[in-house]
Amino acid sequence: MAILLIVLLLALVLGGLGFAVHVLWWIALAVLVIWLIGFVVRGADAAGTRSRWYRW
Repeated sequence: MAILLIVLLLALVLGGLGFAVHVLWWIALAVLVIWLIGFVVRGADAAGTRSRWYRW
C-alpha cells in the first residue's frame, strides 16, 4: 500500500511540475515577444542617437 501511495505522489508531483514548466514556457515566449517589440520600437525611435534602453 505504501508503494502505491509513493507512486501516486510521485505521479502527482511530476504532473504538476510538467504543467508548471509548460506555463513557464508560455510566459517566456510572451516576454520574448514583448522584448522584441520594445527593441524594434526603441530602435526606430532612437535611430542615430546613443540613448539605448540596454547596455550591451
